[in-house]
Amino acid sequence: MMVVVDGSPECRVAIRFAAGRAAHIEGGGLILFHCIRPGEFQHWMAVADRMREEAYTEAQEMLDDVTERVQAYCSVAAEVVIAEGDPKVEVVNFIERRDDVFSLVLGANSDGDPGPLVDYFSGPLINNLKCPLAIVPGGLTYAEIDALV
Repeated sequence: MMVVVDGSPECRVAIRFAAGRAAHIEGGGLILFHCIRPGEFQHWMAVADRMREEAYTEAQEMLDDVTERVQAYCSVAAEVVIAEGDPKVEVVNFIERRDDVFSLVLGANSDGDPGPLVDYFSGPLINNLKCPLAIVPGGLTYAEIDALV
């Protein structure tokens, strides 16, 4: 299972769901995917390089924390992936390159608009995905998620 990690509240719900499902699948694994948008300071390469380094450091720290929480919750070892670019494009590219993504799990925003990735992947693109898409309502509690998985 692959879950997009962006630090949002709905992302935490999606991670909980994906980790719980992965724990119930024999040989199940979890891919924690984070995408860093490219820097916009291309005229100042030293600044852009520094911003990129900081973004990778922050992403790695966030993913390390998520990995520890997943391990404590359900003992599933997670693979961490950090990509750089447009999240929509990078998620599709990653899924296309891999044969072991059995499901893409996204958390929907609990207030109004479901979020850009949910909106993007639940539209016409869904017909071209190589794996099922699971959309987890962002308003679920951990207890409700645990009852589902």
